[in-house]
Amino acid sequence: MQKIVIAGAGSVGCYVGATLAAAGRDTTLLLRPQRAEHVRQQGIRVTDLDGRNRLVDADRFTLVTAPSAALASADVVLVCVKSGGTASMAVDIAKHAPRQAIILSLQNGIGNEEVMAPLIAPRQALPGVVEFNTVLDEANAAKPLVVHRATSGGLYIPEGHAALQSLLAVEGLKVTAAADMRGIAWGKLLLNLNNAINALSGLPLAQQLAQRDWRHILAAQTTEALAVLKAAGIKPAQIGAVRPQLVPHILRLPDPIFKVLAAKMLAIDPGARSSMWEDLQRRRTTEIDHLQGEVLRLAKSNGIHVPVTERLIELVQAATQARVGSPRLTAAQVRGPHPSTN
Repeated sequence: MQKIVIAGAGSVGCYVGATLAAAGRDTTLLLRPQRAEHVRQQGIRVTDLDGRNRLVDADRFTLVTAPSAALASADVVLVCVKSGGTASMAVDIAKHAPRQAIILSLQNGIGNEEVMAPLIAPRQALPGVVEFNTVLDEANAAKPLVVHRATSGGLYIPEGHAALQSLLAVEGLKVTAAADMRGIAWGKLLLNLNNAINALSGLPLAQQLAQRDWRHILAAQTTEALAVLKAAGIKPAQIGAVRPQLVPHILRLPDPIFKVLAAKMLAIDPGARSSMWEDLQRRRTTEIDHLQGEVLRLAKSNGIHVPVTERLIELVQAATQARVGSPRLTAAQVRGPHPSTN
């Protein structure tokens, strides 16, 4: 039995780790002390929009708060920290993980495995993509920590790793092997561009996307990103039912038509919100620099102006500095002086 370590048990890490543990995989969670104590006392309840509801008791995991103890005997390390913590986690892996350990990034953004690679050599850093959205609720310490998969989707890993795919593919966790992981990562980043809009709105994802004014902003931002990728010679892969190039047109459709098409494109739990909304609510640093920031850096290197992207970065950075949670802006406030979002 291979030992799997979840390096960074936040919402994605807790969902993946608890799902693997429920299937009998030897799973260690590397997590914060307060969260570790919560899980130790109450376990983790794993739910999803498909109706699964499973309580995974603490004795199904190994719970560790120190990287040295978690990583020392790892066969597979699933890196689930925020992108800003990638280099720091890579240093811990280099210090403590066995040289033959498999390292798989399950993070947002582009190129986290490239950041890790020189730091963890001779271990190999593999790219991975998490297609789904998760919501973590640990507000009640007297009840199990609840982690909910709130959208459809699974994991993507590179082709040529059949044993790893078999290890990770359990009930509630679909794993797909892909040839073009770079394209998959950019396809997911395009979807993640809505994280900032959702965080600024303060609305549940389904409610936000049901409103055409909000979708126009996302359409404008996606149009900018697609133009930047085209100029850079990058082809984003299709994630879900729709080609990336069609997404802006679909987003601009009238509400009744969009509602019908959206139901076929992506299932979303009514209570789902973006991870960036959660970061603002918890007064944490967001991943804006690893999402919109990636588009902005690529735009500058190709001489392309991206005013909508810049506006969203500015607003999220302001909200982060204010430390009061989501600013709950209106679509008009987010648009500001940029008519290109109409």
